[in-house]
Amino acid sequence: MPTEPEFIFPNLIVAGVDEVGRGPLVGDVVTAAVILDPSKPIAGLADSKKLSDKKREVLFDLIVENSLSFAVGRASPQEIDELNILHATMLAMQRAVAGLSVVPQHVLIDGNRCPQLPMSSQAIVKGDARVEEISAASIIAKVTRDREMVELDRQYPQYGFAGHKGYPTKLHFEMLQLHGATPLHRKSFKPVKKVLGLL
Repeated sequence: MPTEPEFIFPNLIVAGVDEVGRGPLVGDVVTAAVILDPSKPIAGLADSKKLSDKKREVLFDLIVENSLSFAVGRASPQEIDELNILHATMLAMQRAVAGLSVVPQHVLIDGNRCPQLPMSSQAIVKGDARVEEISAASIIAKVTRDREMVELDRQYPQYGFAGHKGYPTKLHFEMLQLHGATPLHRKSFKPVKKVLGLL
């Protein structure tokens, strides 16, 4: 997937940033920042949501092996409840950028707003489908969070987290009604509040 011309910065170290997990009712919101190595192009980068699980896993390993730097940031359910999901996502993005071993000179963020960063940044709507650095970040974030949901499924097998990844599906609602919320559910989210009798 070629990067669009207006998002090519040949003389700058550019990081792409994306998030996964704003919509689920449980777990962290996970972000990733990736600086690709121009000398090691990775074929097949695309919006992580458009890729199969198998393809994402393959690309995840290629990004880890071939990028100049990558880092994962996150915000916990408690932080989401305290700050709200938007501000928690911005915090998680700041953490991902701060975690890079190579300091970027410019950061491209998927979406329509940027977190406060110590370097220049630019928000790009549908950036995960338009810019390779953001596509790579979306893959790192998605695979990381999906793996965590599979692990959570082992701890709480009755909820079906491995299948729905914490999103508000019919099964998830039914299991919330039946079993209540886990300590990792987002208590500020309306369906969880309802189950907990907070509405």
